[in-house]
Amino acid sequence: MNHSTVQQSNQRGASHWLKSYYFVRAGVAVAWVAGAFTIGKAMPPVAVALLVAYPAWDAAANFVDAQRNGGLVNNPSQSLNVVISVIASVAVALTIGTSMNTVLGVFGAWAVLAGLFQLITGVRRWRTTGAQWAMILAGAQSTIVGAVFIKQANEPTIPGITDIAPYAAFGAFYFLVSAIWLTVSEARARKRLQSA
Repeated sequence: MNHSTVQQSNQRGASHWLKSYYFVRAGVAVAWVAGAFTIGKAMPPVAVALLVAYPAWDAAANFVDAQRNGGLVNNPSQSLNVVISVIASVAVALTIGTSMNTVLGVFGAWAVLAGLFQLITGVRRWRTTGAQWAMILAGAQSTIVGAVFIKQANEPTIPGITDIAPYAAFGAFYFLVSAIWLTVSEARARKRLQSA
């Protein structure tokens, strides 16, 4: 097996992993949004658990993905995303009893940083995997929405979990688009190989 064949095999493996990873991330985000608008809205303890779990899940997902793709040292943007997401999860847990405005501010700061790291990860992966434009857009949008959250956190209106849920819904959309794009790209690549 020559170097080119090994490289193509590695790229296919990475693409297959990312496709599965993006589908899982989309599914979890959809479940989180559904939970936020149903039991989270009606039961404050569940809302608290959901708010703490969201950045914690992001940390876990980035950790697993980075490990699967060469480790944390080789994926510095994801490593930083793990750290920021863990800090955000702890900060949400510590501030949830004080003020939802503070929680929204924490989510905003986390969304800005996590979005930047996601954007960087998408740009880096574009060279090796392709189909990363949706992740780059998601990172940029996360950064913008995070800034909006920070602004809203300083307003007198008291936010709730349903004010954060649309952010997660857009995340689900971008992950789903990325997964579908990779699925189509894989199918086209297989078709090209078969016809060659």
